This record gives sequence, C-alpha cells and structure tokens, in this order.
Amino acid sequence: MDTQTWSAELEDIFVNQRPRLCCVAARVLGNADQADDVVQDAYLKISEATTLFEVRQPISYVSRVVRNLAIDRCRRSAFELTLFAKEEEGEAASYASHSPEVIAIDRQALAQVVDALDELPERTRRAFELYRSGSHTQREVAHLLGISTTLVNFMIRDALTHCRQSLKGQTLSGR
Repeated sequence: MDTQTWSAELEDIFVNQRPRLCCVAARVLGNADQADDVVQDAYLKISEATTLFEVRQPISYVSRVVRNLAIDRCRRSAFELTLFAKEEEGEAASYASHSPEVIAIDRQALAQVVDALDELPERTRRAFELYRSGSHTQREVAHLLGISTTLVNFMIRDALTHCRQSLKGQTLSGR
C-alpha cells in the first residue's frame, strides 16, 4: 500500500468511524471532550508516522491507537493530580497566618519561577502561560500556536520540569 492510498483510507476511517472512535476513548476517559481530543491526537500520530507498514485491519488498528492514547492520557492525568495535589492543598490556607519570613521566601520562589520561565524558548513559555495562567485547554493552545496538541503537552511538561529544577536548585543553594 502506498502512502497516498493509506492517507486516503486513514482519512476515510477517521471521518466515517469518528463516533465509534470517540466512544472507545470515552469508555477509558469518561469524558466526551477529552475523547474527541484523543481521537484528534490519534489521527495526527498515525498520519505523521514516517514508516509505512501493512495494516490488515485498519479500523481495529486505529481503534487500538485511540484506546492506547486514551489510557496514556488517563495515566498522565492521574500523575498530574498527584503532582499538583500539594499545590491545591495550600489554596485553602489562610494568608493571615504567614509570617514575614514565609512571605519573603514565597516571593523569592515566585521570582525564581519567573526567571526560569524567562530562560525557556519563547514558544514553550507561551504554551505554558496559555495553559496554566490563561486557562486554555491544550487543544486551544495548539490551535493558537499552530502546533500539535502532542507538542503542546511536551512543551508544558518541559516548562514544569524546568521550573521545578530551578526551584530545587534554589532550595539547595538558598537554604
């Protein structure tokens, strides 16, 4: 099968089987909007593949890719929940109980994060800011920046990792 034939067949599957593929993802995720994102990611992943190989049952293959990406997203969401749980626990804390020392330390940490964000490539920083501060979904960020949602996910991850490493470096050297 040549690339052009495979591209046409792939497009046909994603157009005609989209409701079925969304159901596959929604069963794993429990969320129709996220399921739609996963189906889109699957299309991009398969269509951008550089290696062509024979697929005997293309609908089954595409369904499996959608299911696997949904499972990955589910795992990633669970992982992110554990990472940000401590952040969210602090949201209910009273600011009146903070001493001037704690406030100064927090301001220093915030300045360190701002500096870390300034060290990032412009597009990575922009993706991170749109997602975390701008309350945009990864899909919206991808659309705004003209890139894939997968790349947005990696950029956000890289920005978070860089900020955390920067803070760890500060805490080790600053305290």
